[in-house]
Amino acid sequence: MKRIIGLKRFGARKLGWAGVFGLFGSLGLFGLFGSFDSFDSFDSFSRPVLAQDSAPVARAPHPQERHLRNLRQMTLEGENAEAYFSTDDRWLSFQRHVGGPETCDQIYIMEVATAQMRQVSTGRGRTTCGYIFPGNDKFLYSSTHLGGDACPTPPDMSQGYVWALYDSFDIFTANMDGSGLTRLTHEPGYDAEATVSRDGSKIVFTSVRDGDLELYSMNADGTNVRRLTHDVGYDGGAFYSYDGTQIVYRAYYPTDPDEIADFQRLLRQGLVRPSQLDIYVMNEDGSNRRQLTDNGAANFAPYFHPDGQRIIFSSNMEDPRGREFDIYIINVDGTGLERVTYEGGFDGFPMWNSDGSQLVFGSNRNNRTEGDTNVFIADWVE
Repeated sequence: MKRIIGLKRFGARKLGWAGVFGLFGSLGLFGLFGSFDSFDSFDSFSRPVLAQDSAPVARAPHPQERHLRNLRQMTLEGENAEAYFSTDDRWLSFQRHVGGPETCDQIYIMEVATAQMRQVSTGRGRTTCGYIFPGNDKFLYSSTHLGGDACPTPPDMSQGYVWALYDSFDIFTANMDGSGLTRLTHEPGYDAEATVSRDGSKIVFTSVRDGDLELYSMNADGTNVRRLTHDVGYDGGAFYSYDGTQIVYRAYYPTDPDEIADFQRLLRQGLVRPSQLDIYVMNEDGSNRRQLTDNGAANFAPYFHPDGQRIIFSSNMEDPRGREFDIYIINVDGTGLERVTYEGGFDGFPMWNSDGSQLVFGSNRNNRTEGDTNVFIADWVE
C-alpha cells in the first residue's frame, strides 16, 4: 500500500484495481547490529548483481508528454514499482516480482547510472515500500515474513474488489546489503506504507493499531509514535515535503452511513475497498488538512516537487471505466491541474529527484509481456 498486491493484479493487464496501491514500505537503531558505512557500490554484497541484458534502454515519450525527455527504461521484465530515489539521486529502492503466484514482491536496490540491481530483502513473505535513508547506510521496508515464509493468501474477491490488510505486515530497517534487520513496529495488525523525511529524523506510516486505517509518525528509531489523522476511513501512502513541514497522502473518508458500515465491516475482516481516493496535504503534526482533489476517481501516489508548491500523483480521472491511470501535477492549493502522461495502460508512482530535474515512475509501456510494469526515468522539462 504503497503495495498490497501486484500491479499485474491491479491492472498492469490493462489495469484493474488489484494491487497498484498495494505497491506501496524505518530507520533503524543504527548501532544495534554494528555500523554500515555510506553505501557506495555493490562490492560488499553477498547476493549476486542482476546485470540486465540491455538496460537502461532509451525510449521515446508519447508525443503529448511535453514534460518528459530522454526517457530510459530501467527494468525489462516483471512487476516493478514504487521506485524511489536516494537523497543523492544515485540509487533507487523498489519492489519487484518475477515469477509465479508462489513468489512475492521483494525489495531491490538499483544503481541509477548502470541499472544494475540486487535484492536486499529477506526473500521471505511479502514486502512493500522500500525507502533509502539519507547517507545511504540504511533502508526501510515493510514485510510479512514474521508471519511465515510463504506469500500471504490473496484476498477473497467475492465481496467485490478489496485489498488485504495483512496483519503480519511490520516495518523494518536494514543495512544497504540487507544485513542488520531491525524491527520498528510491534503493535498487532497492519503496519506498512512507511517513508522517511529528507533529513532522516522522522517516519510516516499507516497502521490499524487504534482500530482504523490512520497515519502515524515516529522517530527514526521507532520511538515517539504520534497519531496524525482521526477521521473514519483510509489514510495512506504518505510522503514528507522536502523541508519536512508538510505531508501529502491519499485518503478515503466515507460519509454515507451505508458506506461507513461497509468500510468498518471489511476492516474487521482485514480488508478495505478502494472505491475512491483523494489527495490531501497537512502539516507534519496532522494539523491544517486540505483536500486537493474531489473528482470521484482513484487518485494516489502523491509526491511533492522540491519547490514545495506542486504535487505529482496518479489518477484514473479521465477514464470512465477506471482502468487507465496517468500522471498529473497540481498546485498545493488545488489549482493548476495538468496531465503529464498519455501512454495507454498504467503510469504511476511518480517521484522527482532532489532538484526536480528527473522523474522516476512505473509504467506498462514497452512491455515484453502483457501485464509487466517497469521502472522508467525521464528528464523533467518545465
